Amino acid sequence: MRKTKTPPPVDSVAAARVAEYKAAALRENRRVTSYDVALVAGVSQSAVSRCFKPGASVSAATYARVMKAAAGLDYIPNAAARSLITRRSNMVAVVMSHVANLYYPEALADLSQQLARRGKRVLLFTMQHESDVGHILADIWQYQVDGAIIAASLSEEQVQEFERRALPLVVFNRNLRGRTVNSVLCDQYEAGRMLATRLARAGHRQFGIVAGPEASALATERRAGACERLHELGLPRPVVVPGRFDYAGGAQGLREIIACLGRTPDVVICGNDVMAQGCLDTARHELGIDVPGTMSVAGLDAIEPAGWLSADVTTLRQPMHSMALAAADLLTSMIEAHGAHTAEKRMFAPQLVEGATARLAPPTADSLADDSLAA
Repeated sequence: MRKTKTPPPVDSVAAARVAEYKAAALRENRRVTSYDVALVAGVSQSAVSRCFKPGASVSAATYARVMKAAAGLDYIPNAAARSLITRRSNMVAVVMSHVANLYYPEALADLSQQLARRGKRVLLFTMQHESDVGHILADIWQYQVDGAIIAASLSEEQVQEFERRALPLVVFNRNLRGRTVNSVLCDQYEAGRMLATRLARAGHRQFGIVAGPEASALATERRAGACERLHELGLPRPVVVPGRFDYAGGAQGLREIIACLGRTPDVVICGNDVMAQGCLDTARHELGIDVPGTMSVAGLDAIEPAGWLSADVTTLRQPMHSMALAAADLLTSMIEAHGAHTAEKRMFAPQLVEGATARLAPPTADSLADDSLAA
């Protein structure tokens, strides 16, 4: 009696098929495709595509077969190929200066996280100065991104170029006054006013301001807010010097203010926390000034080192997490709306961090209306 040959186990057949298609891909010097996965799994190519599309309708059995075949073949979906079909790259250009990326890394981290939750990936472009943004835009057009979040001031012509290309744009933390553009920002002008008010109410009269780079939109807004508020209160004109948003700029700024006044000012407002740290260390360790007894020091931004015990800088916090969430929501809604979206501005208020480097008066309801502070 002839013995019948026992067929190989199903798993063995599947393993052999996987090996066959992987070998074919190697011979042909190509990557494993969704077509290979479909043949191994015994399903249609469209079923494979649905398995890798979040929210698509697919049965549990089909999903399991496709995932098993994909794992055996070391298959990874080709985002570039998918973009040809969907006409979307799922990439978002994020543009910021080197200074912003260095001192405010949480902004980039939060933006990346929020966009990733919405199925988007960040393509980062950095620039040495905000004035270089025009050169960056030429690169952005080449990458076929779905939209852009730009932390820089744009000209009217540059905004119009985004409109002409129908590319969704959100301007991040810049106030493009008089221009119709989607934006998410912290009120830098109000930040300057808020600090000036609380410091003036505590008895400070002679202010010094280390304003930051003259080309910086943030520095300009903050300086304007503080100076206007001091003028409203009838206080002496503040001594304003530029800085570079770095530690040395804060130190040099304090020296210049003292040289101009011929004495120590009552308070120095620095355009960011890094300059405030330079100003603080120079006052205490080089010039022997009692901070905050003789002179108060305040910064802006509430970066992490400003809160360390050795500094504990009085500062204002920008709600970066909320701003990143708003920017991601706004841009995503614009992408989904295919351009049918009314421009809007989402503005956030700064939050005071009292710290230990400035004498502050407690907040009162009429603090902004108190004009009795003139010397």
